[in-house]
Amino acid sequence: MKRFGARPKAARTAPADWQKIFTQLAQTAQDPRLAAFYRAGAVAADTPLEQVPLMALDVETTGLDCTRHSIVSLGLVPFNLMRIRCGQALYWVVKPVSELSSESVTFHHITHSDIRDAPRLTTILGELLTAMAGKVLVVHYRTLERGFLDQAVRQHLGEALHFPVIDTMELEARLHRSQRQPGWLDRLRGRQPTSIRLADSRLRYGLPLYQAHHALTDALATAELLQAQVASHYSANTPVGELWS
Repeated sequence: MKRFGARPKAARTAPADWQKIFTQLAQTAQDPRLAAFYRAGAVAADTPLEQVPLMALDVETTGLDCTRHSIVSLGLVPFNLMRIRCGQALYWVVKPVSELSSESVTFHHITHSDIRDAPRLTTILGELLTAMAGKVLVVHYRTLERGFLDQAVRQHLGEALHFPVIDTMELEARLHRSQRQPGWLDRLRGRQPTSIRLADSRLRYGLPLYQAHHALTDALATAELLQAQVASHYSANTPVGELWS
């Protein structure tokens, strides 16, 4: 795979201590499903990436505001730096609390007939949390996935949900912040800022185009993107704490 650019520098702030955070949350969580999730623990921040159990996550929603909109589907794909375990992937369509809109249906193609007999998110929360337990979640734009999952758990269980995340969009942003971005004269000449959207980011690594806005396919696409990012700009021995938040 083609390498380009210098390895992006890690943030100078100390990485989050998710082991300590999970230990504390396991003692205060009220719902047994959440307590079990936190008791499963988290890897240490200095664990090399090649030893980290990873789980790509994508959610499709009825809109972009987690306080007004709802999750309508979720995809999970377990993987590591060498292998993607498609046979262990999970996918759910769930009945959202908020109504589907014509705009959201256009994006994810999940219609009213698809959700008519779908379970509520609370029904699959136990299975979801069990699948996530002990993993570092990998997403493309953590504000969306983390925000919607946290809000959903708050609605259904009355408690917040916290978990470590590697954001492949943020990794692309780090890389391209270290490179010269177009100034006003460049933009007048038609040079645009580098896109860090999922499909555009994948193209820079020679990864194929997939159907967009399907939770399972986007989770797979995110897993492949992280593998390519690490192969191109990091190393298998990079501490996970340099990448997560």
